[in-house]
Amino acid sequence: MILNQYAESQAERELEAMGERYIQRADNAISSTVSALQRLDRDDIQTCDAEDRGLLQSVISSEGYIDAIGLVDRDGKRMCIVPDMELTGEAILPILQQDGPLVGIGMLDKSFLGARVAVVSWDLGNGYRLFAEVTPVAIASDPGPEYLRAYRRAELRLGNDILWFETGGYNSESSNPDNAIVVQVRSGRYPLEATLVAPKSAAIQVVHDLKIIAATACAAFALLFVAIGVWFSWRPENEANDDFIAAIRNGEFIPYYQPVMDIETGKLRGCEVLMRWRRPNGMIVSPGQFMEYAERNGHIFDMTRHLMEQTCEEVGKLHLENPDLKLSINLFAGHFRNRDVVNDIKSIYEGSDISFQQIVVEVTERYPLEDLELARKIIAELQALGVRVALDDVGTGHGGMAYLQKLGIDIIKIDKMFIDAIGDDDSSTTIVDSMVELADNLGMGIIAEGVEQEEQIERLRELGVTAAQGYYFAAPMPANQYLEFALNLELAERDAAKKAAEEEAAAAGEAA
Repeated sequence: MILNQYAESQAERELEAMGERYIQRADNAISSTVSALQRLDRDDIQTCDAEDRGLLQSVISSEGYIDAIGLVDRDGKRMCIVPDMELTGEAILPILQQDGPLVGIGMLDKSFLGARVAVVSWDLGNGYRLFAEVTPVAIASDPGPEYLRAYRRAELRLGNDILWFETGGYNSESSNPDNAIVVQVRSGRYPLEATLVAPKSAAIQVVHDLKIIAATACAAFALLFVAIGVWFSWRPENEANDDFIAAIRNGEFIPYYQPVMDIETGKLRGCEVLMRWRRPNGMIVSPGQFMEYAERNGHIFDMTRHLMEQTCEEVGKLHLENPDLKLSINLFAGHFRNRDVVNDIKSIYEGSDISFQQIVVEVTERYPLEDLELARKIIAELQALGVRVALDDVGTGHGGMAYLQKLGIDIIKIDKMFIDAIGDDDSSTTIVDSMVELADNLGMGIIAEGVEQEEQIERLRELGVTAAQGYYFAAPMPANQYLEFALNLELAERDAAKKAAEEEAAAAGEAA
């Protein structure tokens, strides 16, 4: 049994690596194509004349992912294409919508080695769109060890049902889940999902010769292993659970506050509330060491309620005196399985010094929501109270554009991963630029996370981002330090205003 489990785990890791490779190749192909189309837009491509066609040809020569490139009209029909080929008059893109996306991704009815030709479009804003046909060779690869490649099936889909690439004969839809290893890998950038399926028998055959030896050796120690396993898995777990419940009861889980700043004015916009575990000896434990356990065992609900109650006591007066300040509370996927979180927010903040309009709840994209319809209803109830909803870790997890479309998000938070590479990585800069434009088009706010350098601030201002948080401004801090931070900002602002008034008065006196 152990060898079987090892073989299946190893095969699952191999399949995940294959899926990540497919996703990486597809991500790179789309990102490179989008960057090329964006460059053409900056070069003011508007027509199909000889000069513009020359620019299109130069892109094909420089970009290995692109087979053909051209312009389509409002109805999605080709106006011209490079290299030259017959214009059939058939639409390859949907009709242009007034509020349509800047970037579009679709498939053509052409394929090679199981991969269809993808078409990426860019809206020029004048009724025309640039389009590029991505070569199937970009993703028509066959990675992975031979013992799995001989049996596995791989599928790469765009959105929920558009098949981009498939290889292998093992069917992912009809295979028995008890006899198959199924792995799904999602892109953090685009609505792409790779599904890989292989029979468990293909993995198990690798360890067939070892099973006889292992069975003989394990038989003598079976009872001992069971006894030790039961002791280690049951007794310490119960003890840890008891300690955790006691820590919640004793109020050891406390809020830390990280300021969110307006990078144009330097004023405080509010803060994000982060959880820390302060042990009786004063040691502070970071959430990475306990949060997964708290979520898995259901303790996170009591911990979040206690955290919200503490915010009323610690920073309620500050928010009462500053009605524009926001307070961001992190929720996890389990909070959207029922309406309890709505009742908690109402009972804790109703009548408190912190109004509903000052509260922002953050939904992370790193962990999938089980029921999007129910989550949307819960979010709508929160928004009806005046609470705003932010999508955290954008571009790193499961939700992507589906969350923005279905959940009615008010604020996008750009993950630190993209901020770290901004300015050095064209892809990250393009993605941030696209996020800002998407937020503007959808009427959403946008906040950059993990800002640590002044150069990042300057680049974010250029891209149109106005709010940010990170160690450049301040690390997460306990309530007393956060209140002192807010007070120092207020005093600095008053001093600046007083100095400006004095200089203005002096200038007026000299003029008189």
